[in-house]
Parts: sequence; structure tokens; C-alpha cells
Amino acid sequence: MRIAFLSVFYPYRGGISQFNACVFRALEKTNEIKAFNFKRLYPKIFFPGKTQLVAENDTADKIPSIQILDSINPISFSKTVSEIEKYNPDLLLIDFWMPFFAPCLGYISKKLRKKGIKTIAILSNVIPHEKKPGDINLTKYFLNRCDGFIVLADSVTEDLIKLKPGAKYRNHPHPNYEHFGEKIPKDKAREILGIPIDKKVILFFGLIRRYKGLDLLIQAIGELPEDFFLLAAGEVYGKEDEYLNLIKETGIGNRVKFFNQYISDNEVAPYFSSADVCVLPYRSATQSGIIGVSYHFGLPVITTDVGGLREVIEPFGTGTVISHADTSLIKKSILDYFQNRLYLQYSANIEKFKQIYTWESFAMQIEELYYEIRIPSN
Repeated sequence: MRIAFLSVFYPYRGGISQFNACVFRALEKTNEIKAFNFKRLYPKIFFPGKTQLVAENDTADKIPSIQILDSINPISFSKTVSEIEKYNPDLLLIDFWMPFFAPCLGYISKKLRKKGIKTIAILSNVIPHEKKPGDINLTKYFLNRCDGFIVLADSVTEDLIKLKPGAKYRNHPHPNYEHFGEKIPKDKAREILGIPIDKKVILFFGLIRRYKGLDLLIQAIGELPEDFFLLAAGEVYGKEDEYLNLIKETGIGNRVKFFNQYISDNEVAPYFSSADVCVLPYRSATQSGIIGVSYHFGLPVITTDVGGLREVIEPFGTGTVISHADTSLIKKSILDYFQNRLYLQYSANIEKFKQIYTWESFAMQIEELYYEIRIPSN
């Protein structure tokens, strides 16, 4: 079929753009597909990071796209409708991840549905992690202008059904990423990053926001023996001093390496290759692309029972899931991981998971859902 994929792609950075690139590449193997991109994603005043764009040396997949949609300019909404209509797709595919984009994406979907074009939305989450007034109404506006949904976790399914009872959907876990290069020898990776060769290295990776619980992990490392080392990498959305002061208060300054920066695609491998385990002590979540990166490098995960994280770990035996974000539980799970050599079985099971949930199987779910919704029900 012919697919118009409307979302964020290169040159924008970040997990959503990376995710869409992988979906695009999987779909183009069996379909004709064109990417329609934002020319303005967030107004600068609303963006908490340093930049929205990839660096010049970033090896991000340069998906060819038409940059046409301005998230806050209604004139561009109509232009996007016209451009997609000229392409004459069978399906409009939208990756929706934040209520902020509901007005523009919902408008475009509504107009194109009147032309007989079906819309499927990929839902990373329905209820945002950091809720704001009006989020529910905006999300409902968007959901009611779609024909079907691909959800990445059971918790997302539950939120979807609450807001749109009777919605047609398919559930598929987040596949593991494959574009970050090969795993490199652990000693070499640690040498590259300038961290000790002989420590048990705990990795925290990804954009740093309060709900992700890095503060709890810092406190847990402070209660662990001297041979435990924290490697934290990701741009802080908030105040870096909060974490630096906590590191000082816990006395682990000599047992932590903190990279407050966005890690480009070509720089990811040393972080996961140097670590013994990836710890994601989230206070809330729906699903996590970081788990997909960790699995690519065969690195087990310790995380909390929030959103759909348990769904891609516990049934497959690829890591440890603790009940909630708590310093003592994080500490206990890390000790248990090493004392009982859980990494041996977890690593073997990751390889099995990678064979089942692929980008190709994700693309197949989109195709099958389209054939289900294209024929109106009686």
C-alpha cells in the first residue's frame, strides 16, 4: 500500500525520531512510503533542552522527508493536508506522543479521513508523564479522529480504552534498536569513557527528568560498597545542580561519571558496552526506548513496575522489575543481580526476545490493522 507517515524525523534528534526512522525502514520493504515532517516542532520557549536538532557528526538515519508542518501555525496544517492529499496515500500513519500536537495532527487526520484516507496512530503513551491542564481533552480530540491504533504496552491500551471505548488496536512491544553499531569490548569501552576497568558499572541513560528517578539511583549507589560505579549519561531537563549536589552529599564523587549531554547515535555504543547493568528507576512511564537500546547491546535491565516496562522484561526473563521507585529496593535489586549472577540468564534471554519482537513484526501489525479498518463494519 501507499503510506504517508506524518511525525518527526531527521534532522530532529531524540528517541521519537529514531523510533520513526526504524518503523519507516521496516515499512518501506513491502510498501511505498513517504515521510512528512515538521518544519517547526516546539517553539523555543517551550523546549527545555539545548537544541532540537542532531549534531553535524551524528550518524542518525537521514530519512528523506518533506518538512512542512509547523506545530503552532494553522496555515501549515492546511498546507500539510494538501501535500499529503497530492501523494494520494491509502494510509496516514501518525506517531503521537504528546497532547501538545493534538490540534495540528487531529486537524490533518480529520481532513484526510473525509477524503477516504484511513488513519492509524502509533501511541507511545496516551496520558503524558508530566500532566498539564487540558491534556485529556486534547488527547481525546486526536484519538477521535483516528481509525486505529498501535500501542506499545498494556498500560497504554488501558488508557486508550478509557478515552476511546471500542477503539481498534494492535499491541506490540517496543522492538530493540539496531542502528547504534556493534558492542565493543568492555575494557576498551571503559577506556574510551575514562571510567574504572575493575568496578561494577551501573548505567543510567537517556534524557534526565525528575520522573526518571536518577536521584534515587544516586542515593542507592551511596549505600552500595566501594566497588560499585555509576555511569549517568543524558541531557538534564531541569537543574543539573540538584544532581551534582546530591552526588556531593552522598560522597560518591569518586564513584560516578556524569555526562550532562545528549548522546548522539554514533556515541552510544561505549556507554552500553562498558556497563554491567542498565538501571531505570522510573517513578512513572508507559514504555521505554532505552530498554530497546539496552537489549541491542545484550545488556540486562533493572527497572520499576510502571507502565508497560514489566511486559518487556519479566515474561522473558531479561531483567529485574521492582515494585516501585524506592532507594532501598533499587539497592537490594542491584546487589541481588551481582551476588546471584543473574546477568548470565538475563543476557541469554535477551537474545531470544530480539528474535521475536522485530521492526518487521511491528510493521506487520500496522499492515494487518490497516486491512482490518479499511472495510467499514456493518
